[in-house]
Amino acid sequence: MTAPSPRQSLRGFGVERVGKAMRLRTSPLFLDAPFPTEVCFVSHAHADHIARHGQTIATAPTLRLLEHRLKTSTTALPVPYGKSFKLGGFSLKLLPAGHVLGSAQLLATRDDGKRILYTGDFNPVPALATEAAESARCEVLIIESTFGHPRFRFPPRDDVYAQMRAFARSTISKGGTPVFLAYTLGKSQEAMRVLADEGLPLVAHPSIADICEIYASFGHSIPHRRFSGTIEEGEVLFLPTGPTSQVQSVPKARTAMLSGWALESGARYRFGTDEAFALSDHADFDGLLGYVEATGAKRVLTVHGYAKELAALLRDRGLDAQPFEPPRQMELF
Repeated sequence: MTAPSPRQSLRGFGVERVGKAMRLRTSPLFLDAPFPTEVCFVSHAHADHIARHGQTIATAPTLRLLEHRLKTSTTALPVPYGKSFKLGGFSLKLLPAGHVLGSAQLLATRDDGKRILYTGDFNPVPALATEAAESARCEVLIIESTFGHPRFRFPPRDDVYAQMRAFARSTISKGGTPVFLAYTLGKSQEAMRVLADEGLPLVAHPSIADICEIYASFGHSIPHRRFSGTIEEGEVLFLPTGPTSQVQSVPKARTAMLSGWALESGARYRFGTDEAFALSDHADFDGLLGYVEATGAKRVLTVHGYAKELAALLRDRGLDAQPFEPPRQMELF
């Protein structure tokens, strides 16, 4: 398979840029490449992190989710958390990322002992239906920075759970139908677990119900029924984010978006929902800073979202930090 060009070496960070993706230097291993490669580590199964690779390295839950989403089997190396294996001059180990079921970070140790930790999307705050994230000491940290701006400080998770329960109970008590809008993979299952534990009857869009079946096969069973177009009194409906035309057929629907972006001013008006709750499967600003400190990394490469802002702040704190950006100039040597 041929990967896109151009290429850019990120000196001192142990990776190089190939098109819009990165690869470990001196190794064939790509990290969450959005295009087909010969061999790629896939941190989790959200659509913006997956492609049909020659060989995929991931956890067993991620591989099962990939088969469902790509509608094909994959040539894959399923790897349990914490088990070391060798590839291309590196000793590799997967660590839980706390993002969605099966999400993983990659700890790569070179033969000279230098450690590079790639987080992928991660959430250091324990969440329901997802493995708790772990950290590791490293010299180089490649960190997902979606919410890497000081204005993104999420409320305690238990408080958000309480808000979701109160919204559902209040809506039902007034004869309405609570409708939660969330990502098909991950956030829907966490929110459903919250409300199932409250004893509320749940109904899930087929795309969400399919993912719930995979969660159940890995020990995370969530009671619900598949949405077939009708809702009974007292039920709570879960729909994927995006066009909400199905809401129009739901009697007395009140909608709530589940997103870290709910912290933005006027979020519910932009979402077009009655409420918006800051339930995120990513680290917030304080979580990112705490994670950098926990790893002891002196060099930090920030990826996605507010990567520039977070890198600048880390440089102010004395770290060698830079954002992972499209290359401006090719390196000649």
